[in-house]
Amino acid sequence: MLLKDIVDYGCIGLLALLSIIVLSLILERLYIYKKIDVLSYDDKKSLEIDLTNNLTLIATIGSNAPYIGLLGTVGGIMLTFMEIGSNDMVNTSAIMTGLALALKATAMGLIVAIPAIVAYNLLLRKSEVLLLKWDLAHQKNDYVI
Repeated sequence: MLLKDIVDYGCIGLLALLSIIVLSLILERLYIYKKIDVLSYDDKKSLEIDLTNNLTLIATIGSNAPYIGLLGTVGGIMLTFMEIGSNDMVNTSAIMTGLALALKATAMGLIVAIPAIVAYNLLLRKSEVLLLKWDLAHQKNDYVI
């Protein structure tokens, strides 16, 4: 059934794309945090902007991936019920297969979301630590006369 493939592979494909995007953003942030020199910034706001760049997108993907998976599950279940309603004979094997495939989308959504949210929290903490290092470095300079 073409509609079932569109619902199933559309959601899975979108979630796969989102997982690639979030992974690349996480790696980019880790690289930036490793290479950044907080002492080269004279302004804390500029440092904060550079440190928090792309964190919102990571959090957005992480928080919305389960909903995309749930959308695929709901679509798959609806199509399974439509197939049941249109057939005179009830084939339990086909029903269970349809429901299992529908739940695959929710699982994929969670597989994308959980690491993204964990990474977001770790990256946010790392950016806070770097901001505190900037504060400490500039605090020492303020007392030197």
